[in-house]
Amino acid sequence: MKLDADVADRLALARTIAHEAGELTLRRFDDPALSFDRKSDLSPVTVADREAETFLRERIADRFPADTIVGEEFGISEGTSPFTWALDPIDGTKAFITGVPLYTTLVGLLREEAPVAGVIAMPAAGRLAFAQQDGGSWLVVGKHEPRRMQVSRCSSLADARFVTSQVSTFAERGAASAYQTLERQAYVTRTWGDAFGYYLVACGKADLMIDPELNLWDAAAVVPVVTEAGGIFLDWSGKATAHGGDGFACNPALKEDVLAVLSPHARTRNA
Repeated sequence: MKLDADVADRLALARTIAHEAGELTLRRFDDPALSFDRKSDLSPVTVADREAETFLRERIADRFPADTIVGEEFGISEGTSPFTWALDPIDGTKAFITGVPLYTTLVGLLREEAPVAGVIAMPAAGRLAFAQQDGGSWLVVGKHEPRRMQVSRCSSLADARFVTSQVSTFAERGAASAYQTLERQAYVTRTWGDAFGYYLVACGKADLMIDPELNLWDAAAVVPVVTEAGGIFLDWSGKATAHGGDGFACNPALKEDVLAVLSPHARTRNA
């Protein structure tokens, strides 16, 4: 199948700038003097978050000035083309400020409202995952050639490796029982979450990743990486969307068992 050239051109840029922005964050990662501020929702933000998003925005605007850009730190810059870039300069800032090398830099691309390409750069882990619609999901480790990623074949929650970002977010949305059920049913449960958890699902090292709270800039990049690896990404109601405000990823065999736990806690949406 011939890949969409407009998307491919943007993905090429996304791969380059996600890597470069990730390298910028590494300069701050081991700095013992690194400080952080608390945003209005009390989540942390650092100078590295702001520097990396500024860099990403400038590079995108220089190459594709008509595209819309939305990012976690600086909001939305409206464009006129069908394309929107969704940026999270450091997904996992809590990991970043505590010296955990599992944070990522996310660059997602949407056409209209549908994710069509995404990059998950993992600078401290030396990895970069990328995908384009109908083009497969790929992993680069260090300077090696890309290799294709594939989700696991796990067919039972009893055998599943379940990861999430922060356990307390389940209780904050009234879904503590869902977490407890999944932890009890799963073989392994760990909080190696944020976008790194979705990467683990895409490469078959984890079987299920769940977020009770998810913004567009958290989801847009990971959707193509997961789905092009043969996985599914849905909101808690079972809809394939990056705009649902929550989400989970797994292989298709686990879908119904996971939805049976999550769907009773799905948000009620206006028709």
